Amino acid sequence: MEVVRTRLKESPRLKRLLDYMVMNQRDARPRWYVRLLAPLYQHRGRGSKIYWSVRMDTPPYRRFSLGRHSVVESFSCVNNAVGDVVIGDYTRIGLHNTIIGPVSIGSHVNLAQGITVTALNHNFADPHRRIDEQGISTKPVVIGDDVWIGANAVILPGVTIGRHAVVAAGAVVTKDVPDYCVVAGVPARIIKNS
Repeated sequence: MEVVRTRLKESPRLKRLLDYMVMNQRDARPRWYVRLLAPLYQHRGRGSKIYWSVRMDTPPYRRFSLGRHSVVESFSCVNNAVGDVVIGDYTRIGLHNTIIGPVSIGSHVNLAQGITVTALNHNFADPHRRIDEQGISTKPVVIGDDVWIGANAVILPGVTIGRHAVVAAGAVVTKDVPDYCVVAGVPARIIKNS
């Protein structure tokens, strides 16, 4: 698979053709026939579960991996179209979460309900061009092991959340969170350091 990814990076024309064949350009999600093949190219660890109502926008040219005994709850959306999504073992992605890669989530992580974790941003620097013409940029998000993120929190591009950290409900995390810290607020700030 890595050989195929390397070849696609070297040939923009072939990549555009493959992207057209795999992704529905209007709906920005894999075409129906690609979604039928998802069990063949998604990695799902033993004892893991993805509920039937989860929107899995995971084209085969990016990596999706769900660790052992991990769960993606109902009405969530997982999108790896612009970067890999890797979820560790014994991790729970709560109801109605949105995860847009590239994102790496560790093991024994709990994400409550309504959380957005996104590594994608739309470019908007040129005021003389429409935003949808300016493309996107990505900065990977990394969530360490043994992290708890409260309901309706937002984790923005480029953020790393350290081991055994807690993000309070409703927090907007714009900067890295050190290990063993509790953050809260908009923007999130450290309120407790163990």
